[in-house]
Amino acid sequence: MSTENDRQPARRTPGRDWRQSRLITGVAPLAASFRLLVSVLLLCFFDSSVIAGKPVNVLLIICDDLNTHVSSSGYQHIHTPALSALAADSLTFDRAYCQYPVCGPSRASILSGLYPQSTGVLDNTADILVERPGTVLLPQLFRSHGYWTASTGKVFHSPKQEPGELVWDEFVRFENDELPVVKTARQQFEATRGSVELPANRQAWRLLQRQAAAPLNAQTPPGHGRSGLTDEQHRDGKNARQVAQWLQQRTHGDKPFFIACGIQKPHVPFLAPDRYFDLYPADLIPFTADRPDLWDSIPRKAISGRYTAFGFELGKENPALRREYMQAYHACISFLDAQLQLMLDALRETGHWEDTVVVFTSDHGYHLGDHFLWGKVTLFDIGTRVPMIVRVPGVTAAGSRCDAVVELIDLYPTLARLADLTPPVDLQGVPLQPLLQEPHGSGETKHAYTIVRRGSDLGYSVRSRHWRYARWPDGEELYDLQQDPDEKMNLAGRPQLAERLESLRDVLQQKQQQASGNRNAAGSSDGAGQ
Repeated sequence: MSTENDRQPARRTPGRDWRQSRLITGVAPLAASFRLLVSVLLLCFFDSSVIAGKPVNVLLIICDDLNTHVSSSGYQHIHTPALSALAADSLTFDRAYCQYPVCGPSRASILSGLYPQSTGVLDNTADILVERPGTVLLPQLFRSHGYWTASTGKVFHSPKQEPGELVWDEFVRFENDELPVVKTARQQFEATRGSVELPANRQAWRLLQRQAAAPLNAQTPPGHGRSGLTDEQHRDGKNARQVAQWLQQRTHGDKPFFIACGIQKPHVPFLAPDRYFDLYPADLIPFTADRPDLWDSIPRKAISGRYTAFGFELGKENPALRREYMQAYHACISFLDAQLQLMLDALRETGHWEDTVVVFTSDHGYHLGDHFLWGKVTLFDIGTRVPMIVRVPGVTAAGSRCDAVVELIDLYPTLARLADLTPPVDLQGVPLQPLLQEPHGSGETKHAYTIVRRGSDLGYSVRSRHWRYARWPDGEELYDLQQDPDEKMNLAGRPQLAERLESLRDVLQQKQQQASGNRNAAGSSDGAGQ
């Protein structure tokens, strides 16, 4: 664990009124413009009647590898009461998509408001501040305008990409406590050989420690199972309690706060306290089997080979093993849901429920045997669509839902506008303010854009509410999402859809040009980069 508390104080500016009445460009004329005008007027009404004069606080919660197997996304075979309650008091975006289905590139994209081809981050090793010097990151913008900013857990991808004092007043990353199976192995080792800290014992103990922990804690093959730890002993239990502590101790002082919490689960290893496994008897977990010839019509480049590490074969079902992993994944989701409840309770108990914007989302989706695949790194819906719940006090209607296509890069300009901050001019995300107030308004037709690397090549995808198109070096995909929401029937070769295919090729070309257009930072706004 590393904690940084010796921050230089962020430059403070006078408190700002809560103002969301921002016009955004790119909205279709006439009816769409009328809807936008109504949204602006309503937002102005809330500005003057709810919490006028108070700067808005932000609590941003980003999960790791969380797909839409949550109650708020309509998945019925899960126990997530905190998410259900949050959704009942918030706006849920049903079609929110990542821009790259891998942790590092997606997080760099979210925190910069830029597509990966502009960030230059296309894998988990690249650092956006190296690839694109001068980029003003989301928390950096808030800190430069007098906000107290803090981070716990995995917000940026890893400590190597952690910008630290540039963007945070405090930041911390935790580890799990010692697993009981490891503790037992250590005690047995020490009983015969002495302390594991002795120089002569360190190498042997490290090997034995890995062997003891592997069934639960390995990355490949993925560890999974009952941890034997309590919630408080897991890193995500520590993350949630850290957020609660910051709020309860008013660590932010008199400043408005921007707090980001990176929940590590359900990323592998699928490890959770025992009681969450009890919620999901393995033999009762449902799934839909795929047909063996599914991949006959889909480009092979669309495959991510991670399924082999889980012990599966392409085109073959293994129901018992699939349910075993699904049980563990779902247990992790219920565990993170309980940690979410702690943070939301802390907001209420400290009087910040009505002056804090809450955003809950994930960096990308995850396959659990869908298309015979496991893990991430695909362009299918299950690999790119994420839960996204937004609560803006006095603005978002309780229990509302939005079916419009949105992208994770839209969060940056949206949060900036809600706090009345001027974001960098080169952001590629679109402020979601009109949808926050009028979730059924569609504006112009939007296509979510996602890419993923295959060796030296890239796969590209665009999707609307009706269609998804993907292009790979070895072929194309086309899915009618109204008739085939799970994307199991590739229509790219159908002559009757040639015109549709050509139009989506044009959309993709336009998105490619847009996504690559801001490779160099345009500079900071209001001193944010100084």
